[in-house]
Amino acid sequence: MDGAPLYSIGDLARRTGLSVRTIRFYADAGVVPPTRRSPAGYRLYNVDALARLELVRTLRDLNVDLATIQRVLAREVTVAEVADAHARALDTQIETLRLRRAVLRAVAGRGSSPEEMNLMHKLARLSDEERRKLITDFLDATFADLDVDPDFLARMRCGLPSLPDDPTQEQLEAWVDLGELVTDPDFRASIRRMAEYQARDRPNELPQGTYERLSELTRERVEAARAAGIEPTSTAAEPVVAELIAAYATAFGRPADAAFVASLVERMEVGNDPRAERYWALLGIINGWPTRPSAAPVFAWFTEALRARA
Repeated sequence: MDGAPLYSIGDLARRTGLSVRTIRFYADAGVVPPTRRSPAGYRLYNVDALARLELVRTLRDLNVDLATIQRVLAREVTVAEVADAHARALDTQIETLRLRRAVLRAVAGRGSSPEEMNLMHKLARLSDEERRKLITDFLDATFADLDVDPDFLARMRCGLPSLPDDPTQEQLEAWVDLGELVTDPDFRASIRRMAEYQARDRPNELPQGTYERLSELTRERVEAARAAGIEPTSTAAEPVVAELIAAYATAFGRPADAAFVASLVERMEVGNDPRAERYWALLGIINGWPTRPSAAPVFAWFTEALRARA
């Protein structure tokens, strides 16, 4: 390559857009050494050195460190291997930044206190495994030593958060909300009261899926009544309420008398914390489950109708 053109540092700077000082730094670090020196001692570079410098600039623009760049130039690793490693590192950084953005938007939207902001920040930094452990710890504390319905407990334990690889802003904010909810002592105490009531008042040997069938029947009948404009305390509500009381009494093996209606009112009131439904709604957003209409108006109607007859 004796006849090949040689470039001074100034030439390289003009061709690459890098500063003379940066090129000197790369030369001193051994990343892009000069091809030779002029009789006056100035550094000169050939076309290969120019291409090498272009590669170095590209990798540095992608935030690849000099040590790794030197390994690429020495052919110890390939550019493809470096690109894959850095792409995976960027995926992690992007996820972290998205979580931070979710926290900041939640803080801005709520006017959060410094303490609440710190909690949300900690929640946003949890790994997927840590997120699941947070929920399982909540469930363990809630249902420990209680004889609750096995179907119900199985549903609770199957409902664990699993953020996708590329979560939406809504999913990220839902995770922050869910993590904050399950660490709220008041919410934990409320769910514990529900669990204690269910364990204390649970009929023996209920067929599998009983609670789901009762809930669906209640939703179906009450939604139809509400759509027809029937008030829960009106006489028009009597057939609906009577049918539902009978269904619950039959399922629980109890007579549909005043004592049973009173116990049913208590059951509905204990389980009527809207945060419990919020818990499942947030899990649904995180996991991408189909959205269902809120059941709160349905059970509020049914509870009011039961109170009128208790």
